[in-house]
Amino acid sequence: MNEQELREQIVMHGRSLYERGLTSGSSGNISVRIQDGFLITPTNACLGRLVPSRISKLDIQGNLRDGDKPSKEAFLHLAMYRSRPNDQAIVHLHSTYSVAVSCLANLDPADALPPITAYYVMRVGRLPLIGYFPPGDLALAGEVERVACESRAMLLANHGPVVSANDLDSAVYAVEELEETAKLHLLLMDRMTRYLTSEQTAELKRRFPS
Repeated sequence: MNEQELREQIVMHGRSLYERGLTSGSSGNISVRIQDGFLITPTNACLGRLVPSRISKLDIQGNLRDGDKPSKEAFLHLAMYRSRPNDQAIVHLHSTYSVAVSCLANLDPADALPPITAYYVMRVGRLPLIGYFPPGDLALAGEVERVACESRAMLLANHGPVVSANDLDSAVYAVEELEETAKLHLLLMDRMTRYLTSEQTAELKRRFPS
């Protein structure tokens, strides 16, 4: 896709996520890597009402080159791109069930959600938990960069999920799968649950490598 097509794709996915209640108000942000930097949704922008020409264009150092002022979490995207040079898109949401899970005590910091379904394992894999940082805290970048070396998805404590992928469609599908798995996890918390075994998850990762 050329840059204009990527801008329109960001708008399309932003509207879809917003209209289905996966983000609200001006929360969440979407970015796509381009040859000389990346495109990212602007600060204080509702994902349901994005305008292609106003999407922020940043260079590889994170400097604004075109469009509106970028999301205050652009540094988070930049850190993840540095650790994942083959990934081309990132979605960060404040989606209800994922945020609810991120607020639970005693989560496993290495993997915050259990392997409930095959598609969760295939599209998300492991979900490390990053400790709480205030919004816009640049110290978060170092943690994101460290964790992203080994995982394409992460959960920010008391904040929400971040997912990267080879393209924007795949990143959106993965964050949707993560949200559905968070919902299932909360529904099943007080019930005896049959999770996928380590052998089953290993087989899925062998068949469907990321």
